[in-house]
Amino acid sequence: MVRVFWLVLAANYLLALLSIATVLRRRREPPAMVAWIFAILALPGLGLLAYWLLGSGRLRRKVSRRRRRLANLVTGVHRWAESHSLPDGHAVHAELPEDEARIERLGRRLADMPATGGNEVRILQEADATYAALEEALRTARHHIHLEYYIWQPDETGRHFRALVIERARAGIECRLLLDAVGCRRLRRSFLQPLLDAGVRVRFFMPLHLFPLGRRWSVHLRDHRKIAVIDGRVAFLGSQNIGDEYRGRLRGLSPWYDTHMRIAGPGALFLQQVFAEDWYLVARERLDSEAYFPQPQPVGGSVVQVLPTGPDQGVDVLAQILFVVVSSARSSIRIATPYFAPDPAVRMALAHARYRGVQVRLILPTRGDSRLALWAARSFYGELLETGVEVYEYDAGVLHSKLVTVDDRWCMLGSANMDVRSFRLNFEVTALIYDQGVAAELGGSIDQFCKDARRITLRDVHRASALRELGEGAARLFAPLL
Repeated sequence: MVRVFWLVLAANYLLALLSIATVLRRRREPPAMVAWIFAILALPGLGLLAYWLLGSGRLRRKVSRRRRRLANLVTGVHRWAESHSLPDGHAVHAELPEDEARIERLGRRLADMPATGGNEVRILQEADATYAALEEALRTARHHIHLEYYIWQPDETGRHFRALVIERARAGIECRLLLDAVGCRRLRRSFLQPLLDAGVRVRFFMPLHLFPLGRRWSVHLRDHRKIAVIDGRVAFLGSQNIGDEYRGRLRGLSPWYDTHMRIAGPGALFLQQVFAEDWYLVARERLDSEAYFPQPQPVGGSVVQVLPTGPDQGVDVLAQILFVVVSSARSSIRIATPYFAPDPAVRMALAHARYRGVQVRLILPTRGDSRLALWAARSFYGELLETGVEVYEYDAGVLHSKLVTVDDRWCMLGSANMDVRSFRLNFEVTALIYDQGVAAELGGSIDQFCKDARRITLRDVHRASALRELGEGAARLFAPLL
């Protein structure tokens, strides 16, 4: 028995050395490399398993090749939508102030998505309001309904929207439902069968297989997007999934706060493009006809830029955008996020903003579904507070919104958290909204949450117990992996 133990231990460390060599050859950011090496050595067996399940870059290269094949599919539609988004032929970025135009050009260059004018934007900050607006849009669909969600729960809320989609499919509306295989792991065949029987086309993003050889397989590269597109004219995006918990119906997770947006106008076409790319990736069905990309009609005054981001891109688009966004602020930055583990560049940008005299407010929830993520976030409080950043923890509910406002002039809203997982691993979608009214509305919402929250001070950080400091320090080691 003793001999077997030593053989197993020797095999573990031999595999650990090979894995560490792989970490070094892949040459990621040093904190992530150190975190993986620490996990491999400190957690025998588990660290190895975690690295080969979560740390492999093999799938990333495969996804990149597939995205290049998708480029030919959507390029024509993309150009058509952009050329029709402004009837007068003027470029949107030429109508924006120069600092906002720089952001727009960067987003267009990195994500290949231009800003479009003529949009009507409605901010939805209550779950019931979001679901009501979504239900109204689904009931008025005339040609197609496209839904893409990270989580769709088989509970009362999930069954309600399932019944609604079935009703619309039976009325002759094309319905497609794209779900993440990990986020929707609770869905069983018995839940999905009524959808399939009604003609709804259901697909799962990167399903997990017991024997993944030759198939797309990944635990960590997930579709974290929350998108709904109806007839190519109205669309939704934000942070709210489908389930009872997002209505605050679960004990310990109530009340729950999310922020979603409804967009009507040319911007909806670019969310349609995001869905079309994702759908083709999993279903190999082309959605490139004018039935899915109708000629847009200006219906409002908001300029919106849709930014899809994910591990299939050559650069960390979201981190790049956030760095420039923070660096461009003149008077104020407000950030609401449930997960906060930014890379050094973003932390430096926040500190630099404070040194320039910009007010920076950061609010996170005290309650959530990951204690490790909260501890990791708290490990950054000290250095932020020392630069003058205002830090708040909201403990009157679960604050799940992902928002950034800049100078009450423009803002960011979407599905992405402020952590490495959203920056580099998840498929996310964010909207840049160049509209002072919308930015002021979201800024006021964040300010109200801050009034109802507990402000963290340096004294709080210094008075933390040694045990808490150890826990937060250990969590920070894993911050590059969260």
